[in-house]
Amino acid sequence: MNIIHKEPPVFEVENSQSTLPNKAFAPLKPEMIEVTEEERKAINQVGEILCKAYKTYEDPEYISNLHIYAYQFLPERIIRILSRFGTDFSARQYGAIVFKGLVHVDQQALGRTPARWQEADFSKLNIYGFISSLLHGAVPSKPVQYYSQRKGGGLMHPIIPDENMNFTQTGSGSRADLYVHTEDAFLFNPADFLSFMYLRNEELVPSTLYSIRSHGEASDVLKPLFRSIYRCPQDANYHLEVSNKVEVKTPVLYGNEKFPFIRFDAAEQIFNPDANQTQEAMDYLMKYWEEAKTLIYNEFIPKSGDLIFVNNHLCAHGRNAFEAGVKIVNGEKIKCERRQMMRMMSKASLINIRHVTHTDDPYLVMEKHLGEMFDESGN
Repeated sequence: MNIIHKEPPVFEVENSQSTLPNKAFAPLKPEMIEVTEEERKAINQVGEILCKAYKTYEDPEYISNLHIYAYQFLPERIIRILSRFGTDFSARQYGAIVFKGLVHVDQQALGRTPARWQEADFSKLNIYGFISSLLHGAVPSKPVQYYSQRKGGGLMHPIIPDENMNFTQTGSGSRADLYVHTEDAFLFNPADFLSFMYLRNEELVPSTLYSIRSHGEASDVLKPLFRSIYRCPQDANYHLEVSNKVEVKTPVLYGNEKFPFIRFDAAEQIFNPDANQTQEAMDYLMKYWEEAKTLIYNEFIPKSGDLIFVNNHLCAHGRNAFEAGVKIVNGEKIKCERRQMMRMMSKASLINIRHVTHTDDPYLVMEKHLGEMFDESGN
C-alpha cells in the first residue's frame, strides 16, 4: 500500500509584536498524522503478539532487540516518519508529532481510572508499554527511566490526576495550568524523546506545546539565553530544602547558534521565586517569555488512542487546568472517568549517559540535579 506522507505544516510569520524577522518561515504547530484503520489494527495486533511473547515490555531481551522489532512490525509509514524525526533538527521541524488514533483503547478492559498513579494496574497497561516502546525504537532510541522520577518507577509512567496534588506543577496536578517545560530541565542529561499516550481524556483537556523553532532564527531576544547565567531548581516533585542546594547556572539555549536546542521550565525558572535568578537573568527571561507565550499551541484536545511524540530538545509541553472527573455536556457538569495518560522517555545513546546511569542498569539514570548524583542506593 503506497501512502503519500505530507510535510509538516509551515507558516509565514508576521507578528508586529515580535522581533521575528519578517516573513520568517517557522512552524507554529506540530505535525498531525491521521493513522489509518489498517495501521491502527496492525499496531494493536503487534502489541498483543508481544504481550504473549514477553511478560513485560521491560524484559531485557525485548529491550535489547527493540529496534529490530520496531522496523520489523510497525507500519512502514510510521517507521519512516519517526526515523526522519529522530535526526531532523532543521528550521522547519517543530519538534512534536501527533499520531491521531494510533491505537484502539478498550475502555471496558481498562477499567476505572485509579485515584493515583501508585494504584495503577500495569497488567492492563502492558500492551501500551509495548506499543509506546516500539515508537521510540523506530527513532531509534532506547526507553530509559530516571531515579529522579518516582525513584525510577519503570520505563512507562501512568499520569493520573491526584486530588492531593491538585494545584502542583506536576503531572498529578489538575486545577492549575501546567506551564510549558522541557522534561527534567534541571538535569544535564534529560530524555531526548518523550511519548504521551492518551488512554482517556473525557474532560477534553487541551495539551499545550511550545517549540523553540516557532521563533524562527535566533533573534536578539533569544541570544542572551545562550549565556550560562540561569538557575533551574528541581521541580515540584521535590521538597524545597532539596531543590535549593545546587547553585549551578546553565544556559536556556544551546547547540546551533541560529537554530538552537532548549532546556526550559517556565514554572521553575521564571515563576518560582526560590530560583533566585539575578536581575539580569530575570530581565532576559521575562523578555523572552513575552514572546514565547504568544507562540504556545493549545488547540489540540487529545482523544483516547492518540499519542504525542516529542523531541525534548526542541519542544516543551504542558496542559490547561481542568476539573478531574468532570465533563461539560450541554452546559452541565457530568461525572466521567478521570484523565489517564502514559508517558515514556528515551535516549538516543546509552553510551553518552553511561557516566550518570546505575552501574548494574544502563537504563536507569541516577542524576539528581545538574550534575549532582544519587548514590546507587538512591540517596
